[in-house]
Amino acid sequence: MPELRNDLVTGRAVLLAPGRAARPHTVARAPAGPAAVEGCPFCPGNEHETPPERGRTGAGAPDAPGWRVRVVPNLYPIVGGADAHAGAAGAHEVVILDPDHSCDLARLPDDRVTELFTVLRDRARVHAAAGLAHVQVLVNHGRAAGASIAHPHAQVVAIDFVPPTVRDQLRRFAEARTDVVAVDVEASGPQGGHIIDAGDAWAWAPWAAASPYETRITAPDAGARFEDTPDAALAAVARVTRDVVAGIGRLLGEVAYNVVLHNGPAHGDRPFHWYVTVVPRVATIAGFELGTGVLVNTVTPAAAAAHLRDVLQEGNAA
Repeated sequence: MPELRNDLVTGRAVLLAPGRAARPHTVARAPAGPAAVEGCPFCPGNEHETPPERGRTGAGAPDAPGWRVRVVPNLYPIVGGADAHAGAAGAHEVVILDPDHSCDLARLPDDRVTELFTVLRDRARVHAAAGLAHVQVLVNHGRAAGASIAHPHAQVVAIDFVPPTVRDQLRRFAEARTDVVAVDVEASGPQGGHIIDAGDAWAWAPWAAASPYETRITAPDAGARFEDTPDAALAAVARVTRDVVAGIGRLLGEVAYNVVLHNGPAHGDRPFHWYVTVVPRVATIAGFELGTGVLVNTVTPAAAAAHLRDVLQEGNAA
């Protein structure tokens, strides 16, 4: 039976309409591709095809092979540059996850996914220290998710204003006088939405999830800003985010997905709790959503959480 819900964290309106879709089927994950692809600017040996790097982990000289994670300016930035107009100043960087062309977030082992999140946090710190107002971290994987280069990579976008969505979430925290992210975690429990509760990190299907298998991840002590996250909380969120992406891949196959880090402003002390959202691109925003602003989700959060719990348990048992 359809149900209208309003999201505790974002305020968005969502219609749950499970009758509009059949139960999803589990399909096998696509096999890994080649370790390197000729002509890919993010593969080792092609470092000269990117702008000069701004950071790396691993061995080797700058702009040469030997790296594990590599940071370069985005060649086609959203913001920044000498000719940026007011409001469009900032920095836009690409963080290449691994030299292996086929190694996406789901395939990184514990130490490597922690290393990746540490690099992302450190780049966020650099831009916050430079005076920029907000730092956005994201992964677009697959063309349907907005990626233009197949080699798995993250992006760090630092801007000189606090965006409207973040301002709205800050208002919701202030009006509620409580941590609405923690409340959303708690509210999802009786509805069967908990996916991972590792003590040091949570993954859950939001009570008003806007699309099938949308998942949120955070740590109890993540804090207001990603760039200020303690090492232990950062590592816990990194591992759980990897596990969720891997579970979605095992459940749905090689789907496109977005990983979006919802961060507080880089400056000030307004209450916030940063968190990650993983959104597999299995739904289309159609005319009803565009006309009303009400999103439609054909898989209930409880069902999505149950499917993901099952596939993660199977993976752990394998």
